[in-house]
Amino acid sequence: MDITLVEVAPRDGLQNESRLVSTADKIGLITRAADAGVRRVEAVSFVNPARVPQLADAEAVMAGVPRTDGMSYAGLVFNERGLDRALAAGVHEINVVVVATDTFSRRNQGCSTAEGIARWKLLADRAAHAGLWRTVTIAAAFGCPFEGEVSEHRVLDLIDRVAEFGPDEIALADTIGVGTPDRVRRLVTGLVGAAPNVLPRCHFHNTRNTGYANAVAALESGVRVLDASIGGIGGCPFAPAATGNIATEDLLYTLDRMGIDTGVRIEPVIETAHWLGGVLGTPVPALLGRAGIFPDPGAAQR
Repeated sequence: MDITLVEVAPRDGLQNESRLVSTADKIGLITRAADAGVRRVEAVSFVNPARVPQLADAEAVMAGVPRTDGMSYAGLVFNERGLDRALAAGVHEINVVVVATDTFSRRNQGCSTAEGIARWKLLADRAAHAGLWRTVTIAAAFGCPFEGEVSEHRVLDLIDRVAEFGPDEIALADTIGVGTPDRVRRLVTGLVGAAPNVLPRCHFHNTRNTGYANAVAALESGVRVLDASIGGIGGCPFAPAATGNIATEDLLYTLDRMGIDTGVRIEPVIETAHWLGGVLGTPVPALLGRAGIFPDPGAAQR
């Protein structure tokens, strides 16, 4: 089984950090990920800079990223102005978020869920004509910080509605890290059944220490694309207590031990996580950089 990792530290990772990271360091993070073998990076966000100042330099970042064969860069887009910026900056993909609950949608995007779907339709049409890969992410698919439980019926209905407008990929996002493997299996199975021609993807947070179990459950249910963040950094600034994404290096350890190929080398990812901790001024939450790889590749030489 081969799967694709989407590196989200440059966008979803950095957006929740209190320290503003320089454009040069953002480009450095993306370059390091590419050098480790990552081929899809959610690099930037084209939202209002006043809302997410950590990501205000999207155009400058995109101007400096390595443009090597096989690399695909995604930008988060909420509206037509954002799509205009994304097209001008030369992204290969857009990611449009539709939030599963009205309360969170209004706080996060200033619109209801229904209005979010209408925005997605408009953006999907324009992006298709421009030849971009189009991902629609259903955020808070496993629970909402304001409305609590989100019914599986509601999520499956949203899958049907967003699938009408021809996405290349639908991602289910556990924005606040409340999902469990049984629910992941049911929703992914529902996604695959409802949109068989769309690539299924998942985005997990490890807020309550279920993120890696959820990732394995997603793979067992048919997902072939997983988001992860170097160092396990990240979160949503509009969702209380939404702590970090699953860590790229910790996920890689699990997948490598299971014999699942990602094309990403684990050692440089660990090195990048240590470097990133220095940039942020605090150790990253990922565990592999502390525990080390097993078996220890250097043990036979000692």
